[in-house]
Amino acid sequence: MVETWLVDAMRSYNAESYSMRHAYAAQLHLPGPVFRELVVWALQSLPDEILVGLDVDPNRKHIDKVESAFEGQEHVSNLFGGQGYVIKEAHVVNRGDSYSVHHLPEEWTDDLFSGQRGSRAGRFTHWLHTHPNAPAIPSGADTDAAQETTGVDMILGLRFSPEGPLPWFDDVDGTRRSLGTEHAPKTKRSWFSRKELPVLGIAPTGHSIHDIQLIAFHKTGLGVNVLLIDESGYPYGWDELIQPTS
Repeated sequence: MVETWLVDAMRSYNAESYSMRHAYAAQLHLPGPVFRELVVWALQSLPDEILVGLDVDPNRKHIDKVESAFEGQEHVSNLFGGQGYVIKEAHVVNRGDSYSVHHLPEEWTDDLFSGQRGSRAGRFTHWLHTHPNAPAIPSGADTDAAQETTGVDMILGLRFSPEGPLPWFDDVDGTRRSLGTEHAPKTKRSWFSRKELPVLGIAPTGHSIHDIQLIAFHKTGLGVNVLLIDESGYPYGWDELIQPTS
């Protein structure tokens, strides 16, 4: 069950994905329930980052009219493995710091290709890793690891409280994609600070979620437009926000 606050955030994210569609070379459809799992796993694994492998469903293609509506002027066909197919499931394969998290434990490697595919010698098409209390902007380690990916790499950045040992790190440049923080109610960070932060919702772990950022990119550096879809395969907010303007 996807919480109402997260559905609202995904609707806002999809509206921006539509308005920015011409900036992307391809698109990736991620089901909302899988996305919710990723957010919860990220918080349950603190203070570590996690690496998640993502499988596509070979029997479930993107819906044609959704694909067409979000196709941009810079569209590239056959850019990556699994392009045009909906993500089916996710598996946490490693946790650690920003460097060690990219290396797969032995039980997740594919021996047949391990000599050719480096640290990403696993069976998954796409990969996602988390940036706890940091923006979803690729680091050097992220870019290096992406060179071994047949599909796309995604970064999930979360801003949350209580922060614990991970205060918000913001000293990095890059394009950010957030999920609907402009309409969230505000709350003060602490008794010692007057700065107010939006609160998207409360996670099952008890954390207040102030921001969720999500990006996807191909190893060539091209951006991939993520669509967060419901059980029927349509983006959250399709009827109200996207279809009437297409």
